[in-house]
Amino acid sequence: MNKIGIIGAMDEEIIKLKELMKDVTVAVKASMEFHAGTLEGKDVVVVRSGIGKVNAAVCTQILADDYHVDAVVNTGIAGSLRQEINIGDIVISTDTLQHDVDARAFGYAVGQIPRMEVLSFPADENLIRQAEASCREVNPDLGVFRGRVVSGDQFIADAGVKDSITTNFGGYCTEMEGAAIGQAAYLNQVPYVVIRSISDKADNSAVMDYPTFERHAIENGVRLVVHMVRNL
Repeated sequence: MNKIGIIGAMDEEIIKLKELMKDVTVAVKASMEFHAGTLEGKDVVVVRSGIGKVNAAVCTQILADDYHVDAVVNTGIAGSLRQEINIGDIVISTDTLQHDVDARAFGYAVGQIPRMEVLSFPADENLIRQAEASCREVNPDLGVFRGRVVSGDQFIADAGVKDSITTNFGGYCTEMEGAAIGQAAYLNQVPYVVIRSISDKADNSAVMDYPTFERHAIENGVRLVVHMVRNL
């Protein structure tokens, strides 16, 4: 792996990664700061995309066009969509899908982007395996799950909305960037994986849980990513 792009939506999700980097140069593109340097001896570009699908897609395209990354890793937090996935656990994407896309009136499946041949965007199997192995090494007390990550421009904090998303898509967790990163990576033929630490249960408790568990969830994700980069 010659160069790895690492995207976090928020400063909190990447600040520790930036602190661990060496030989850093910074460039601002599309109002985003791209930190290019080394992490664990590997060439990386670490960037805060901002929240939401458009920001995430723009960020991924810049990594492909300007930095010619060989892989994209998205790290951050998410809401659990499954009873067995608890706060603090890790979900590694098998694929990603946009839950707020709905063109059923034109004969497409809910979640499918019109005139695209795929419903969801497959993550890279090698990156999935590396992420899973790293998680078991550095976060041995946490549950680690492979599954679909679903994204939309919504913070899910309602049990009814959660149930609808789970029924329609069979997702493992929900957040606001991963499927846009997945789509941009798919279009550019760049391997990618989304790694999400669970910070809430994506239901009526989400607002209450989120501030309490966000920091611990981010720490778990950062440990995983650092170990993963070392072994890529």
